[in-house]
Amino acid sequence: MILYLHGFRSSPASFKAQRLAERLRNLGLEQSWVCPQLPASPADTIALCHQLVEQHQSTHPEQPLVIVGSSLGGYYAAHLAEHYHAPAVLLNPVVHAARDLRKHVGSHTLFHSDEPFHFLEQYVSELEALAQTPPHDPQRYYLLACTGDEVLNWQEMAEHYAGSQGKIIQGSDHGISDFSEYEDDVLAFILENLRTTTHP
Repeated sequence: MILYLHGFRSSPASFKAQRLAERLRNLGLEQSWVCPQLPASPADTIALCHQLVEQHQSTHPEQPLVIVGSSLGGYYAAHLAEHYHAPAVLLNPVVHAARDLRKHVGSHTLFHSDEPFHFLEQYVSELEALAQTPPHDPQRYYLLACTGDEVLNWQEMAEHYAGSQGKIIQGSDHGISDFSEYEDDVLAFILENLRTTTHP
């Protein structure tokens, strides 16, 4: 199962999600791809992810879990990766979500539609409850952090996930608009871990 978690105000229609979905579809792995629209509530998001993972594992118990998360989705992905001891790809992930998202309390619209999106004060506390220390096994993570990220501090990502696989991209931006240059390496990490079974 490949679980993709989009960022704040984003959706499954995001550029990176669409690129990976297309690549996996071309490989015949579309049944492994799960990319939900995430609720505004962090607690509801994690509950939804647990439900999706458990549903998939009940029908495909032999298939490992690989998580991919972008921005705020990267924060969720790290929490889930620690819970399930699963590998994860983190794309410009949020490290200090409660601090960074507090300023966004209020009403917004989604990037890919005019649908209203309300980020409530209580969600900041929900983010705090999901906070993780640096991973004990950073090699399970593949980090793409861009020095040109205009939203988040790439140095915080690099420090928090020190020892992880992946790379620091010189320049680029928060959305990794040149993601096509790096998707082969991301896909290779996903496929390598997807082939790994839990059986001896």
